Parts: sequence; structure tokens; C-alpha cells
Amino acid sequence: MMHPHTELRYVNDAIGYGVFATKMIPKGTIVWVLDDLDQILDPSYVESLDPIRKQDILKYSYRNRQGKYVLCWDIGRYVNHSFHANCVGTAYELELAARDIYPGEQLTDDYGTLNLDEPFDCFPEAGTERVKVMPDDLLRYYPCWDRLAKEAFRQFHHVNQPLKHLIKPQFWRKVHAVADGKEPLESILNIYYDRSLIQ
Repeated sequence: MMHPHTELRYVNDAIGYGVFATKMIPKGTIVWVLDDLDQILDPSYVESLDPIRKQDILKYSYRNRQGKYVLCWDIGRYVNHSFHANCVGTAYELELAARDIYPGEQLTDDYGTLNLDEPFDCFPEAGTERVKVMPDDLLRYYPCWDRLAKEAFRQFHHVNQPLKHLIKPQFWRKVHAVADGKEPLESILNIYYDRSLIQ
């Protein structure tokens, strides 16, 4: 589920739609959390679908550490990519604001965290040599994303958290321990879907 202070807006013909902040979302705020309305689909089921529905699943979903497809039920599926994303994923099935996100600003993810099936061509962005998202980007860039998440978690208890009640029970204690500085952050590398383990 996306943060309630967001809305879907048209960007342009090349990009389509995106998710924008309607109010200030401070650094450390949960901007998205996996909830029980999101669909988690087995790859065999996705493969069995008719071409039209299969195409949409592959376009709008990401893969979790087990390789299952996760399809967000709300506007979360429209969050666009940026190599300078203002949202950062974690190993706790939630994303945080990596910095303050201002009203009217688009929320973005680095698709390198999403276990994509195929390389993803991107629009050029200043300040990075990356031009394409690769399925194994988690193996290369996880230290950067971990640093961003660790910094964001320092603000976790100092900002309003309207989505906090949706943190899954298995992550509740860990999330609070990390935010309190009592336990180390679990690396986002732990959500990597290792296709070499498929039998």
C-alpha cells in the first residue's frame, strides 16, 4: 500500500503515469508496505495466463526473494524508476523515504531492487554512468541502498507513520530494533532472487 499522501498523475506520453506526493513526506517515512491485498503469484500461474494478462503482470509486478511475482493492488504499481530514487527498499517488505519528498514531487524507486526478469532500458540521468537496470543489480549496488535505508531508519521514530500498522508481524520487532539502533539493518541483498538455485 502506498502512503496516503500520494496520488496518480499523468507524466507524459513516453513515461505514462507516476505517483506524486500531495503533502510533504519526510525522510524515514514508510512510503510503501506490502499488505494483504497485494497479490503474490507463482511463476507457473503467470505462465499459464493468456497473453494479455500475462503481459500486464510482467509489466507491473516485481519478484520477491522466492521468485514469486508481487502485483500491488493500488497505485504502487505505477512508481517509476530513477537511478537517484527518493524511496529505498528494505528487507522488511517496506520502503522508506530516502530523503524529504516535497508536495508535487514524483516518488521513484531504483528498479535494480526489484529482481527484474529482463534488462530495463532507462532514460539518461545526470550524475550516474548507469543507463540500464539489470536483473542482478542487487549484487552490485546493495551497499549503497543499505546506506540509504540505514540513514532513513534514523528518522523512523521522529516522523508520522500512517502505514506502520501494516508492517508484517514477523518484521515488527526487527524494524523497531533497527530504528532504535539496537540491531543492525538486514541487508537488502537478502531479497535477491537467485535464479541459479532453480532446479
